[in-house]
Amino acid sequence: MKDEALLAHNLTLSYQKKIIIDSLDISFLKNHISVIIGPNGCGKSTLLKGLGRILKHDGDILLNNKNILELSTKEIAKQLAFLPQDSISPEDSTVREVVALGRYPYQGIFQKKTEEDEEIIDNVLNETGLKSIANENIQTLSGGQKQRVWIAMALCQQTQVILLDEPTTYLDLGHQLEILNLLKDLNIKKGITIIMVLHDLNLAARFSDYMIAMKSGAVIYQGQPNDVMTPEILADLFGIKTFMGKDPIDKTPICLRFE
Repeated sequence: MKDEALLAHNLTLSYQKKIIIDSLDISFLKNHISVIIGPNGCGKSTLLKGLGRILKHDGDILLNNKNILELSTKEIAKQLAFLPQDSISPEDSTVREVVALGRYPYQGIFQKKTEEDEEIIDNVLNETGLKSIANENIQTLSGGQKQRVWIAMALCQQTQVILLDEPTTYLDLGHQLEILNLLKDLNIKKGITIIMVLHDLNLAARFSDYMIAMKSGAVIYQGQPNDVMTPEILADLFGIKTFMGKDPIDKTPICLRFE
């Protein structure tokens, strides 16, 4: 039996009464990095929002073998974090204050942070390379630094599953690699299950253990990068011709040319 962190059965998701995803079955293994790819409008972001209980759904979603409808918001937040594509930065808040928001599932009403909370926040700031800017206003940070802050906030929740909707959007290549390397490091060292949407196919193949290809609201291909990143599958997904090669270091598939 597979050890699944998150599983959906007969999942249906809609926007304004229009069905985007219909009767989908999908699962995500613990301690893996799963990357969802596909053309714009295929339902990638909708799927993440449904899995994170941001959207109402029909069907079953199991988080660590428990139906999420039977879990409170705080119980879910202790197990799963969802980072949207466009996170709104609170005004006049320092990096540390924003990261500390991740401790809310463990606090009662009007309860102050405990010594344990402060220790967890300190450790997370160290792990994510934010300690030196902990007292800076989040509004002054670069896009890459802000993305690190959101990831740090998720880590403060002590969750074992993180959903990320296009975490590299609006970032230059250097900051994209910085964020993806951080997520890979967290997956390896802490065993955190990462489920994310990426548009860059080469980065998706390089940083994933498992790839899921979506089209028109359905999962049409899934498997290891070598199984999904093929000229035939990419032609079906995007209507393009690709010339493929291998990364000389990671040996992952890469697209050398698109037509």
